[in-house]
Parts: sequence; structure tokens; C-alpha cells
Amino acid sequence: MKVETSAVLLAMLGVASARPDAVRLFRKNRHAVGDSAKFRREVPQEHSHNKFLTGVGAALNLNNVDQVQDPVFALLGNAAAAQGAGLVTNLDCLQQRVADQAFTNAKAANDVEGMTNALIFRALERNTGSVGLASVLCNETAKNPEIAAIQQHQDPASNGAAALNKQITLDLAAQLSSIGADPQLALQSGTFAPGQIGDTTGAGNTCDTEDDTEGCIFTQNLLVEDATADEINAAVAAAGGSASAGSANANVGNSTAATGAAAADDSCEDDGAAASADAASNSTAGAASDAASGATATTGNNVNTFTGSVGSAPVPVISSNAAKPFSVNGAEFLNQGAAIQRACDVQKNACANAANSGADASITVADCDAQQQQCVAQQNGAKRRQAAADTGDCGSPAISFGKQADRPDEDAFAPVDTQDFQHGSALKPAVITDFICQQLGSKCGASDATVQACNEGADAANSLSGQAAADAFNAALGV
Repeated sequence: MKVETSAVLLAMLGVASARPDAVRLFRKNRHAVGDSAKFRREVPQEHSHNKFLTGVGAALNLNNVDQVQDPVFALLGNAAAAQGAGLVTNLDCLQQRVADQAFTNAKAANDVEGMTNALIFRALERNTGSVGLASVLCNETAKNPEIAAIQQHQDPASNGAAALNKQITLDLAAQLSSIGADPQLALQSGTFAPGQIGDTTGAGNTCDTEDDTEGCIFTQNLLVEDATADEINAAVAAAGGSASAGSANANVGNSTAATGAAAADDSCEDDGAAASADAASNSTAGAASDAASGATATTGNNVNTFTGSVGSAPVPVISSNAAKPFSVNGAEFLNQGAAIQRACDVQKNACANAANSGADASITVADCDAQQQQCVAQQNGAKRRQAAADTGDCGSPAISFGKQADRPDEDAFAPVDTQDFQHGSALKPAVITDFICQQLGSKCGASDATVQACNEGADAANSLSGQAAADAFNAALGV
């Protein structure tokens, strides 16, 4: 996204120090950041998708546990975002935290439109310091797997942005379908045409009309769609969803959600009820669009050898001679490890549903978690290792778990090949696996099959922890 000049920070700091309610005034009259035009931000774009900003604000304020002043702060760079982040201190994750809480609130209210707005908001691009600079990814795991499956769009001029932003849109489409929304709405999360690297104004090709209810990226026809409608349909089908789901939600984001925007701003209510309602969402993002129960194999052989049946029967993993030879409930995979992971996750999701609904009072969600770990561990030990992936101009994409050079006091994840994959360690596997997959597709010039295998391995790792997560990712790439 584009540069946020020091003017915005100075303006917001100056106003905030003069009046305690400055941030709230910023919310109610966003164009009046300063008393003169010199305090106007010259090149932001956080209001470009205003309809989703308004919609997610209404859902967030149903139970604004982090006291975030307004969702718009989550789309700013960290310096400006801090002024309205409420109780959130990890500013790299403010956007995810807002989307996650809004989704939780909307899910508890059975509000598909609210959940849709939260998902799309999570995928919007954040402001950064210059044209071509990517924003930092969140290093936390969202409570809702649907939100955890998505990251923000990156500056379209940044390295590898075209492929990455397209994948984000396709991932978003699958999650929209999983909640019954129109997956084609994912296209509306897209950003602008790439700006010119080195542009000293930082403007790129943006707009930021604050009083445009729809969003200036739409009304000024500046949106660059990341994929085609057919690609959206194919991605949804591959995830086991329906390409036509939720067509009635085509106007999502244009609701009267603004009426809730002023509610419960300073709420610090306990969110235990919402968390309880959301407990069944502890499955991985990939499992969100699958059916709650195992599918019956119709062709090919079932290679899922796990026999545990706490809360749900094992889910078949069908092996065939197709281009993607493994399938789980209609979702196809290149490698067996990722397919096994999906089957274990789908079984866990069904088990958690049974535990939370009271259908089986003898089990708890913890039992379901334990069974998932057993399922993955058994399959990882028994399955045939994949052939090593072709990584193009780069070396091994393997990750390690344990004490790292930059983090000697705690276990963390890190790339094994630090020359080709230069990234510090992280406590969550997704931070490292997503980086490696992005590098394979851009800098390394790896094949599409390798990038696909990497993405599947990342999905497999993200629902696990510790060495099991590293093993799942490495196995998917044959390293």
C-alpha cells in the first residue's frame, strides 16, 4: 500500500493530546483529522473499500472486547494504528484481531452478512511506508479458522504480489462459500493497479474518498480483480464448497450496518459466551468448507488407516490416478500428507460439533484435539515420503523447530536454508511456511506443482504445533 506521511501521525498525536475524545471524533468525522489542509494525509487508501469497513464495524461493536476505536485503524501503518488500537498491542495483528472478533460476534448472531464483511475486511490491503513495500504478516493464530485461512492483500507493486494476491482471493472465496456467502464477493477484496517503485509521493494508483459509502475503488472503477469468475468457481469446488453459494448476498457491505457503529465502543464485556459459541471452530481453516461427517468413498482406494472414532468416524482419503491423486470430501490434493491432514481436521471438526452440541455428552473438545493429534502422528509415521520438490533456483525449503540462533531461550520455527530463505524465527509455523511458499513462487522460480505442494504443506502445518507442524510441512515437500 502507499506511504503514510509523517503528517498523519503528527496530526493524530496533536489532536489526541488536546482532546481525550480525539479518536472518537476521527471516527465520526474522518475527514477532519486536522484544522487545515496541510494535516490531510496525501496518499492513504484505507477508505477505498468503505462498505466493508462500515459492515465490519457494526459486527465488531456487538462485543468490542479489545476496545478498538474503529476498524479503519487496522488498515493504517502501525504508528497511526496505535492511536485507535484499544487494548491490542501487537499492531501487526490488529487487522486480524478486528476481523476475528467481528466474525465471532456475527457468528453468534447467525449473521452471514456480518461474517462475510469480516472475512473480506481481513483480506484488504494495509497502508505501508512506500510503493512496493509489503505489510508485515500477523504472527498470531485467529480463533476462527475461517479468518485464520486469510491474510491481507499486499501492495501490488511488491515482489510476487500478483500471484500472492490471487491466492488470497481464492482462499477468501473458499471461506465465503463455507459460510454460505457468494464466493464471487472475494473479487471485491482486490486492490489497485501497481504504483511506480521509487515514486517519492508514494501515491501509487489509489483513492481515499471518506464520504463515499460504497468505496471509491468501486465507484471510480479502480479495482483490479485478482482472478476470474471461473477461477473462483474452481477454487471453491477444489475446497469442497459450492460455487453458487449465497448468491443472494451479492450486495453485502451495503447494509444499514452503520447504525451499529456507535454502539458499545468502550465495552470490555467478558466474551466467554461468544467464545463458547465459537468453540466448534477450533478446526483448521482448510477443514472449514468440508462436510461435518466423513464422505463415502466411491472411486479409488482409501489410504486413511486411522481407526479412532471419538465423536466421529474417520474420514476417507481417496487415492486415484487423477492429476491431483488424493481427495477428501471432494477437495483434491497433490500429496498424501496434506490430504491426511485435511481428513484428520474434518474428523476433528465433526467431533467438536458433537461435543459442543451435546449430541455426545461423554466427549469434550479436548478429546477431539487429542484424537486429531493421534490421527496426524499415525499417518505421518506410516505414509510414504513424497519425492523431493523442485525448488527452482533455491535450496531446501525445509523448516526446523527448536532453539534458533536468534531465539536461544525458547523453541521456535525457522527456515533450514537461511541463505535462500532469509527470515527470522517465529513462534507460529504459518509465519515461516507462508514466507517460504511466497519465495518459492517469486524469487526461486519453483514450479506451480511445488508451490501448490508448499501451500498444502503449510495448511497441514498450521493446525499443528511443535515438531509435528514442522514434520507435516517438510513431508509435503519431500524434505
